[in-house]
Amino acid sequence: MDAERSHLAALNGLNFLHKLHLDPFSTNAPKVPCQLMDMTLPNPVGLAAGLDKNGEFIDALAAFGFGFIEIGTVTPKPQAGNPKPRLFRLPERQAIVNRMGFNNHGIDKVLANIRRAKYDGILGINIGKNATTPIENAVDDYLICLKKAYELASYITINISSPNTKNLRSLQAEDELNQLLAAIKFCQNDLANQYNKYVPIALKIAPDLDETQIVAIAKAVRHHQIDGVIATNTTVDKSSLGNHPLSNEAGGLSGSPLKNKANEVLSLLAKHLNPPNEFAIPIIGVGGISSGEDAVEKLQKGANAVQIYSGLIYQGPQLVRECVHFIQKYQSQK
Repeated sequence: MDAERSHLAALNGLNFLHKLHLDPFSTNAPKVPCQLMDMTLPNPVGLAAGLDKNGEFIDALAAFGFGFIEIGTVTPKPQAGNPKPRLFRLPERQAIVNRMGFNNHGIDKVLANIRRAKYDGILGINIGKNATTPIENAVDDYLICLKKAYELASYITINISSPNTKNLRSLQAEDELNQLLAAIKFCQNDLANQYNKYVPIALKIAPDLDETQIVAIAKAVRHHQIDGVIATNTTVDKSSLGNHPLSNEAGGLSGSPLKNKANEVLSLLAKHLNPPNEFAIPIIGVGGISSGEDAVEKLQKGANAVQIYSGLIYQGPQLVRECVHFIQKYQSQK
C-alpha cells in the first residue's frame, strides 16, 4: 500500500479502536517526571510533529504513554500540500523520505479538533507558513497561528526548518531569524498578559547547519529569550543512503540514517546555546531514535527530552515504553 494511505489507515484504525475502548497498544510507561520549559512532564519521551498533523488522533496516541504530544505543522489557511506520491518508506534502512509540504486543515479546524479531545496532558502545537505566502510576509502567518493557538497550547513550536516549503529554511539566516523571533517574542508577551498565562515558545531547527549557523541561532535564541529549541527536523542530505533508489527522491530524510547528523547538531547546539554559568535553555532531541539507547544518547549529548516519529513507525508503540525505561535507568545511575 502507498505509504501515505497506509499511515492514514493505521491512524484511523487506531482511532476506531480507541473509541470502542479497545486500545490495543495502551501502556503505562514508568513515571519519570521532568521539567521542560517550566512544564512538568510525566516522562521525557514525546511524539514529534508530523504524525498527527491535524490533531485528529490525540486521544488514541496518548494511550501509547507519551510524556507529551506535538501536533502539526499547522498553517493559517488549509492547504493540500505537495503533489502525491510524497511519502516513501525505506524499511531496510528504518527510514522515511517525505515532501508532504505542510498539508493540513488550517488552524481553525485543528483547534476545533483539540477542543473535542479529552487529553489533558502536555500538548504542543507546531506552526508554519502557508506555501502561497511570500517569504517576506512569513512573520504574518506565524503570528496568526500563534495568536489563535495560544489559548489551547501547552507550548508552541515555530517550524522554520522543513525542507518541503519553498524558501522556508532561509528564515534560519541571522537577520531573518532575529526579525522573526523579535516579532514572536513581542506577541508572546502580549498574549501572556491577555490570557494571564505564559505559553512557552520552542524553535525547531534543521540538521543541515554548519557550526557558524548554529552559533548564530544559539545567540538569537538567547537574545530573544526563546524558551526552548527542538533539534532537529529532517535532512536534505541523502548521502547516507548510497545508491538506494530513493536517494534522489526530493524531500526530507528521517529515521535511523538521520541519527548521526542530528546528534552532531544537537551537540554543537548544546555547547553554544548553554555555555557554563549561563541560564540553561532546554533542548528537545529528535532524529534517528529507534531504541532506548538512542534516546539516552540524546540526553548525553545535551537534550532535556526527546521526541520520536519514524522509529515509532518501524518499532511500534513499545518504543515509547522502552525509551522511558532506558532514560529512567540512565538517570538513576547518574
